[in-house]
Amino acid sequence: MSKRLPPWTCTAAALGTLCAITPTAPPAQAAPEPETRPVAELLTDLQRLYRTTEEATETYNATEEKLKEQRARSKDLAEKLAKARASARDSRGDAGRLARQQYQNATALSPYVRLLLARDPQRALDQGHVIQRVAAGRAATVERLAEGEQRADALARAAKKALATQTALAARQKRQRDKVGDRLKEVQEMLSALTPDQLDALREAEDAGTAKAQRAFMASGALSGSRATRAPSHQGDKALEFAVRQIGLPYEWGAEGPDAYDCSGLTSRAWAHAGREIPRTSQEQWAELRRVPLSKLRPGDLVVYFPRATHVALYLGDGKVIQAPRPGGRVKVSPIAANPVLGAIRPDPGGRPMRGYVPPKLPEGATSGSDLGYSGDQAPDATDSR
Repeated sequence: MSKRLPPWTCTAAALGTLCAITPTAPPAQAAPEPETRPVAELLTDLQRLYRTTEEATETYNATEEKLKEQRARSKDLAEKLAKARASARDSRGDAGRLARQQYQNATALSPYVRLLLARDPQRALDQGHVIQRVAAGRAATVERLAEGEQRADALARAAKKALATQTALAARQKRQRDKVGDRLKEVQEMLSALTPDQLDALREAEDAGTAKAQRAFMASGALSGSRATRAPSHQGDKALEFAVRQIGLPYEWGAEGPDAYDCSGLTSRAWAHAGREIPRTSQEQWAELRRVPLSKLRPGDLVVYFPRATHVALYLGDGKVIQAPRPGGRVKVSPIAANPVLGAIRPDPGGRPMRGYVPPKLPEGATSGSDLGYSGDQAPDATDSR
């Protein structure tokens, strides 16, 4: 199942409500068309809708991870079931030979009768021990057959249940993908209805808002002691270097490299490159990784955004992050306050700060581009079906 939709698709699933305005009230109360709406109102709605889309994206990502795990479990159960059935076939073969031997020896005297009639009782006793061992072996064969059949039955039931779970997850994933796809079509219509002047005005308003939020955030003292005095761990440094090398690559929902990323795809892949596997989605990262105060942030830590932890970025230092922003955007360096900060987490809480740390050199244009993730030349193209 392909996850690849136009690069502008990732976080903007809910934008359709901006463009699909069907006035049912009297003309005096009808919502204004995009061309007449104030820029501040458009910007507020656009940011809210981007956030809604990113929530849908992370939900899709979580289902994708569960589906991967379930596929692996189904494969493992199928392999174990095949081995159990092969073992049961072997046991049935042994049991068949045992049955034939018992039938062929049905008229033979019992070992007790032979013992009573034997001229050499000691020899008969020795033979009796052999007979006992043979009987024990036969009993073990029967027991092994019974256990093998039971194990095969149990594995067959588990494999059937696992397949049903996998099928349900795949159906849920398809519904989520289709839901995002439908909304992204509405995004395309909405953006195509905006003029270049409106797009420029939105970008300028967003830049001004981000600058104001950044000044307030830095003045609050939340990062006191963490702006330029802390060094990353060795793993954090490797994760950060990886993220820097991805600067300029496009944002694509559900992508985790190597040619595109969404927000948590970038952070999870960066830390995997550093040798530390972390959860795939921003919500899981926030829920499972060690939280750290913003005042103790060090490069390589993850900064999580929005009340539902639906966006995540890597802390670069000096109040900046590396992030995969939004549809139409590219991996870039942004102010830490470009989005509302929820908190920070550390994938390697036991890692010691490295000595002699030198911040990575950023490529040219690392900070360029709107954090809104679109511009006049990035507006979605109706012919783009990648």
